[in-house]
Amino acid sequence: MHKIIVDKQCGCFKRAGMPAEKTFDTKDDALMQGGEWVHEMNNKFCKKHGFTLIEEGENFRILMAMK
Repeated sequence: MHKIIVDKQCGCFKRAGMPAEKTFDTKDDALMQGGEWVHEMNNKFCKKHGFTLIEEGENFRILMAMK
């Protein structure tokens, strides 16, 4: 099992109703979904933060940074 974990959850993230953690059967599926989430978060949220996807072993973590 492979997970996407959202490290910090800003107000925009909470309002979007996205899950803070999600499990996938394959690493490729987790990577694809993580990339889609980061793209959506960077393009549709308020732009106060930037988001990046990093790989941690078998899992992926979405990190938030101030812009």
